[in-house]
Amino acid sequence: MHHHISMITKNANTNNHFYRHILGLRRVKLTVNQDDPHMYHLFYGDTTGTPGTNITFFEMKIAGATHRGTNAITGFSLIVPSEESLIFWQQRFTQYGVKHGDITTYANRPALPFEDEDGLRMHLIVADDREDFWEPWPQTDIPEEHLIQGMGTVEMTVRDEAALAKTLTEIFGYTAQNHIYQKQLGSALGEIMVIEQQGDREKPGRGSIHHLALRVKDLEELEDVLAQARAHGFKSEGIIDRYFFQSIYFREANHILIEVATDGPGFTIDENRVHMGETLDLPPFLEQRRAEIEEKLTVIEEEL
Repeated sequence: MHHHISMITKNANTNNHFYRHILGLRRVKLTVNQDDPHMYHLFYGDTTGTPGTNITFFEMKIAGATHRGTNAITGFSLIVPSEESLIFWQQRFTQYGVKHGDITTYANRPALPFEDEDGLRMHLIVADDREDFWEPWPQTDIPEEHLIQGMGTVEMTVRDEAALAKTLTEIFGYTAQNHIYQKQLGSALGEIMVIEQQGDREKPGRGSIHHLALRVKDLEELEDVLAQARAHGFKSEGIIDRYFFQSIYFREANHILIEVATDGPGFTIDENRVHMGETLDLPPFLEQRRAEIEEKLTVIEEEL
């Protein structure tokens, strides 16, 4: 299943406003890119940032436009409970001036396409198979019956679907039918839709998707996936401790970056769930650089 998905935004303030105050997600972690700590890394999800609900953003102030192409993750969806929810969100997007289309279908499910200020392409989809662990984050102006419930289908556009299929089926245990790859048959949770398309490779910029993280239970499962990835010929630096979870990274045959991350220890390891995401949270190995890091970050203007 999905763990999280990470994108590029040009402006942390507009991003914060869109995902917290328009989409109604909780900002569960305000932190930095651990490989480049002068860059924000924002996490949004359910009440505690449960794996499978998280969408994350790196703020890259110099990001230019995305030049669309192939060999990239080209879209993803967020789950809502009903077709009535799609109507609610269509009206809300109109109210807030959010770019959106008409209600349609996406990966064979009722869907509403929309974009954020960076041009990131998303859909809301109707699926009633969310897992019990999802915990709603109450919003004053979004009825609970219409709240977003986590990640659904992820879209990958590649030159060589057969090569990607080999990775998804042999390493991760997906099953395939009509270009749809699923971990749980019939479920949107963890689903990947593949579009085979020739042409130039996408050049990333604002609104592009950096990587998809797939989910494993613990370090033992992560070690097993790492061994399988290497056995298939993929290069990986090995297990990296991200403090909130452990991860591996590799690029599949079409050069799409895939992360595999553990469920734990989770975002409550160092923050009380009541106040998660309110202030800049740094992993212990960066804490001694806090003054330097804070000086170079733009203040995110919070809204009441």
